[in-house]
Amino acid sequence: MIKMKKIEKENEGGGGERKSENDQSWIPKMIKKRVCTTFVEDSSSNGALCQCGGARDIHPSITSGDAVISQWDSKEHTSEYPTDAFGQLEFAGSGRRNSPFLRLAHDTPPDNVYSLMTSQWGLPIPNLVVSVVGGEGEGKVKPRVREVIRQGLVRAAQSTGAWILTSGLREGVGRCVGEAVRDHCATASSLSQAKVIAVAVAPWGLIYQRQQLVNQQGSFPARYYVHNMPHECSCLDNNHQAFLLVDDGSVGHRGSETMFRANLEDFISHQRTGIWGSGSIEIPVLCMLIAGDAAMLERVDLSLKNTTPWLVLAGSGPAADLIAALLKDLSIPLSPPVSPTLATAAEESRKSASVELRDQVREKIKKHFPSETALEKLVDQALSIYHNRDLITVFHGDQEGRDDFDRIILRALVRAAKRDASDPSEYTEELKLAVAWDRVDIAKSELFNGDIHWRYEDLEESMTDALVNNKPHFVRLFVENGLNILDYLTYHRLESLYSSVSDCSPVSSFLQRRLQERVGLVSSQSRLASPDENHHTSSFSAPSAARELTLYEVSRVLSEIMEDVCQPFYYAPLGVEQGWASRKAMKHVNKLLLTESVYRKQRCMTPWIALFIWAVLQNRREMSIYFWEMAGESVLSALAGCKILRELRELETETEAKLSMKELAQTFENLAHDVFSECYQSNESRSFKLLIRQSTVWGSATCLQMATAADARLFFSHDGVQTLLSEIWWGDMDSNTEVWKLVLSFFVPPFIYTNIISFKEQEKYEKPEEFHPGKELDSIDGAESLADVINTEDDVEECNALRGKLEASKAIALKRPFILHRWRQFWFAPVTSFLGNVLMYFLFLFLFAYILLVDFKPPPPKGPAPSELVLYFWVFTLVCEEIRQTFFVGSTSLIQRMKLYIQDIWNKCDITALALFILGLVCRMFPWTYSFGRAVMCVDYVVFTLRLIHIFAVHKQLGPKIIIVGKMVKDVFFFLFFLGVWLMAYGVANQALLYSYDSRPGWIIRRVFYRPYMHIYGQIPLDEIDADKRQEKVCTDNMTLIHQGAEPCPQSDANWLVLILLSVYLLVTNILLVNLLIAMFSYTFNKVQEHSDVHWKFQRYNLITEYHSRPCLSPPFIIISHLHIFIKRVIQRLPSNKNQHFMLELKGKEASLLNTWESTLKENLLSTQGKKQRESDTERLKRTSTKVDSVLKQMSEIHDHDRRLRKLESEVEYCSTALSWIVEALSQSDLVKQTRPPPLPFKGISSKRTTLSR
Repeated sequence: MIKMKKIEKENEGGGGERKSENDQSWIPKMIKKRVCTTFVEDSSSNGALCQCGGARDIHPSITSGDAVISQWDSKEHTSEYPTDAFGQLEFAGSGRRNSPFLRLAHDTPPDNVYSLMTSQWGLPIPNLVVSVVGGEGEGKVKPRVREVIRQGLVRAAQSTGAWILTSGLREGVGRCVGEAVRDHCATASSLSQAKVIAVAVAPWGLIYQRQQLVNQQGSFPARYYVHNMPHECSCLDNNHQAFLLVDDGSVGHRGSETMFRANLEDFISHQRTGIWGSGSIEIPVLCMLIAGDAAMLERVDLSLKNTTPWLVLAGSGPAADLIAALLKDLSIPLSPPVSPTLATAAEESRKSASVELRDQVREKIKKHFPSETALEKLVDQALSIYHNRDLITVFHGDQEGRDDFDRIILRALVRAAKRDASDPSEYTEELKLAVAWDRVDIAKSELFNGDIHWRYEDLEESMTDALVNNKPHFVRLFVENGLNILDYLTYHRLESLYSSVSDCSPVSSFLQRRLQERVGLVSSQSRLASPDENHHTSSFSAPSAARELTLYEVSRVLSEIMEDVCQPFYYAPLGVEQGWASRKAMKHVNKLLLTESVYRKQRCMTPWIALFIWAVLQNRREMSIYFWEMAGESVLSALAGCKILRELRELETETEAKLSMKELAQTFENLAHDVFSECYQSNESRSFKLLIRQSTVWGSATCLQMATAADARLFFSHDGVQTLLSEIWWGDMDSNTEVWKLVLSFFVPPFIYTNIISFKEQEKYEKPEEFHPGKELDSIDGAESLADVINTEDDVEECNALRGKLEASKAIALKRPFILHRWRQFWFAPVTSFLGNVLMYFLFLFLFAYILLVDFKPPPPKGPAPSELVLYFWVFTLVCEEIRQTFFVGSTSLIQRMKLYIQDIWNKCDITALALFILGLVCRMFPWTYSFGRAVMCVDYVVFTLRLIHIFAVHKQLGPKIIIVGKMVKDVFFFLFFLGVWLMAYGVANQALLYSYDSRPGWIIRRVFYRPYMHIYGQIPLDEIDADKRQEKVCTDNMTLIHQGAEPCPQSDANWLVLILLSVYLLVTNILLVNLLIAMFSYTFNKVQEHSDVHWKFQRYNLITEYHSRPCLSPPFIIISHLHIFIKRVIQRLPSNKNQHFMLELKGKEASLLNTWESTLKENLLSTQGKKQRESDTERLKRTSTKVDSVLKQMSEIHDHDRRLRKLESEVEYCSTALSWIVEALSQSDLVKQTRPPPLPFKGISSKRTTLSR
């Protein structure tokens, strides 16, 4: 046992690699065999054989004929010896991998054997053990039984990760199970997590050619070859994965393994799986009876007394049919309580009933086992089996489907656990089993059918298993049956869920990295706190509490994924403030973990959102969608899920995982689009609030911010989003204002005080409306107002407050001077700012071009010219604007703002243009770098001009073309790679063939790269390439002169090869590569053009947000706005009013009503989608298939009833005929005197008469 415990410790959990020969050398010391040492004569063999089945000459001791011993007993007449058969078994000619085997005594402790199987042999710990008994030695298995084993048992074992225990012999049911396992392994996926393990428990003395397995040192492998096997022996089946050869000292006898097999089943049933999350359960063991003889009743009775459940296959054979008939036909009525005076009578009545019951059982035994003589013993065993009928489930294969055999197995286990109790704690093991098998249908029908009142404590552990193992249907089932998610999800449990994240996930590496940073800080603090202690050690270990994963690591990972869209998560329960540095925050968390950590006992205030984030980070589709359905703020949550998945997709390395993340991200974007579409159709103004409402759950983020970060172009293409953007773009002006009116008012400002441009507030003032309390807060369906449902004083007070706010805002607008108010309405609109910037930018480019072409003066003191100084000041204002965009936009940290700024492609263009301008400005101030500075200025003008492309984004037709041009530029880079290969190959060969020697580097580069490139455009110097067209020119072949700079003469030796290379080069470049580039351009154009509207609308949003945040004045006058902003933001510290267009903070009942309205419309959408799915062709086909299966089942039952009725009719007809014959015989004899006429024959019975002699 010490050795076994050591092995268990080294190989805890099972599933390890198989051990080598040296690792199994301990087996003969612990595992024994049985050898018969006393000859007890078998009377039927004339003294040649012992009752053990062995010959006389192999026994060292022989009993005399008058000895007291008359019955052979394995315990008394055998001795133990070290086993001599173990190792690896190779079936000759099978082509299968070797299987471990072991010869062991029948009384070997099962714990040693189980440890050997899981630790040494590497068998995975089972989730279920199905022990198939009966059917041994039968020549042919019934087709129906074979079909149940093949399609039912093995499939159920695969879905649950089960062991199947059989006799392991190539006969009867054992052979059928082995073949079914073989077929399953041939068709099952190699990535299947649950594999079928067939374990053979065979009698050693019955195995043919068992001597091939004998080896004192073990066989690695033992070749097992079977040829001309006699009828009385059986060989091992090669389709099993492990073999336990049980030896009780007998030879040729069946049943020697029965006791060991029952003990092994009982031992396994008390072991725990330990692989289902936080709650490991005892391994369920189920015995399956197929056929069986009379001796099988003792085996069934023994297991039932050990409370092992049984599944009986009715119609498979005598023993199974007998038990099925007992459970079907017998009934023991429960006697009511009786008074003492009636006790004697009740006792006599029970004795009478018992006698009657025994008679019924005896008759059934005679029917199924007519040749058995020990009837009373069988009757006692049958009655004992019947009294434990709650542990027995009968499977009628002709009436129940074979495809749901795992349902039958779990039902048998649940039924065995139910008995007569209704306490839910009795079913927790079965519930965990249903969760492990992912059979929510079985759980609904057997465990959640209303008979059991489930408490929160009973579902808590299974809920954790369902979450960890990705069982969304069970999560939904538990929530619907009494599990309160608010009580369940504490911060400690949320940390445990994140600790269970798979190591293969990129999130796991993120979490571990952040955890190591915090743990490393703890170690460094410990090292600094005690420098003199343990100075010889090189590492300090952090306390166990500090090494655990916390919400701080989760928060940091989410901050990295979400970037600056949201404020950090989970800072409030940890007591961390937002502005803290990471080192300070980690110190605070480490200090918190060393205390009691009270926050872990607190309930998570937004459990559905927390679980939604947890599921999305693991790319769990069904579970994340379910949590999204349960969570609030549906549009924002869906966009957040899209953002997380698209960020994780960039970090994922596996192709399949990337594809699934892409599909799930698109699913969430579609959900956000659909829910917002429902909201927009219901109420336009409230849907606008939904877009700009700051979420308290998602860290003050808005839907527009999240959609931008998630690159949700489909969401931005929605008409509702574009309508809101148009309103923001035009400000208080009417969005239908013509462009010419805007330009005219821009150059002639007095026109803004006329009616040439309509403003929104003017319409409001012209059509004043009486304020109603529910005007702005419409009902959910849009048909009623909130005023129609106000019933409480609080609601009335809130509406009065809203009325006051509206009237106050109107009063402020009316008090402001009309001239100033209209001036602000026009010039503060983003469209006016855009128009001003475009016009001034054109003027800037004109000034820049004028200076470069006309007024670019020499270096000081002669220059620069006054116009150039104006240009310098103009560029200075542009630099100030870029500084404002970098440091004064947003509320995140400086590093994040700089990172966000540099990510924009046009900001990179601005930085390049300004850097080149500064470089050119510095260089042009000095005579020695004047020319270089002017060249830099010229290049910089190109960059400034290309920046003009950005303004096209506002145009619906030209905007998508910017995307197309950008993607085509990428195509050109790939094209240049192929072109460069051909260009270099042709250029080098052409130069080498034409000029044998030319040491001038400039001319080499020109002839190798530049000249072949110009060939593409038709510039081919035939006077140099073609020798027949060369003209006389000054050249030389003298290498000395060439070194001095003379022109080398072209060679004519291989001129024909030069012409061939030119032809091939032009063919490849002008025909092949150019057409390839055209095809790439066409593909890019068609691909973008299909979604041009989506791309333009997303690009338009970025442009609107940019000019919405810009000052109203354009460069160079923008310097005035910069000074104003500096005074207002830095000195006076006043917030900006422009944020109200893109951010709206709602509190109290207004926020609650908006969330309720959104949730209701989401439910309506899901209901509509569910209805469409139910009406789809696929679902209709499934329902039709189910109905057809039901009809076929009923037809099968009808055929069975017809067969039974025909059989009954034939028996009744025979009985009627026999009675008629008896009546006729009696009437013709003198034994009976006729006192009355015989009765008339019944119409339904044939009156045909026959004679017995016939």
